[in-house]
Amino acid sequence: MPSTHGLLRRVNGTALIVTALLATLAALAFPLWSYADRSGTGQANLAASTVGTKWGPLSAADRDLLVKVRLAGLWELPAGQQAIERAPSQSVKAAGDHLVVGHTDLDARARSVASRLGVELPNQPTEEQQGWLRELTAATGPTYERLFANLLRRAHGKVFGVIAQVRHSTRNALIRQLADASNQTVLDHITMLEGTGLVDFDALANEAADGATASPVGPPPPVPGAPLPAPVPAAPTGTRSFTSLPSAPPVGEIGSPAVR
Repeated sequence: MPSTHGLLRRVNGTALIVTALLATLAALAFPLWSYADRSGTGQANLAASTVGTKWGPLSAADRDLLVKVRLAGLWELPAGQQAIERAPSQSVKAAGDHLVVGHTDLDARARSVASRLGVELPNQPTEEQQGWLRELTAATGPTYERLFANLLRRAHGKVFGVIAQVRHSTRNALIRQLADASNQTVLDHITMLEGTGLVDFDALANEAADGATASPVGPPPPVPGAPLPAPVPAAPTGTRSFTSLPSAPPVGEIGSPAVR
């Protein structure tokens, strides 16, 4: 018959093992529980910045797009009107006309959507945008035209990426439709500005490279003097081809895009 002292030792040893196992399980489970629940994670930040509407959740990124579309109109409309009046060449005048037409429409859309979603919009351009307008006003002739084409092309290129990201991630129907219209208008303006022949593509590429945080991934550069790769064969006969993108759907009371 085991002694009382030996029995206590076995009971205590078993208790220690059970306690250690429970502590290990708790240590493994705690990071999972705490990570899903703690503030500062992407999901927590999204939930904290999102409000419900009858058109779907409205996030901080959605509201930021509304503000950016409004700000674009506040400085690009007068810039376009100035180009129509002052630019020596017809191509720059035409680009200015597209700015006026496109941003008149987008500004009306943004104000209508903001009113329905309860988002407050600015009533004047940012300090930086006001500085661009002052630069344009002070310039003349060919210098004015180059400055106009490159200032506006850079601004449109930056907002193009914002529109794409919001269009990809938004859960709000009104913001989705505004992004569709904005995408068409901005691409039209980029095309017209590049059509002036004055855009400095090297400067745009260098600026993008300076802001990049990762190396690009893709095929290696071609070796000088090496034979060119064989052409990619055409798609099989009978496949569908798309010659144009569909237009953005109407935006309820806001109307359809007015881009020409």
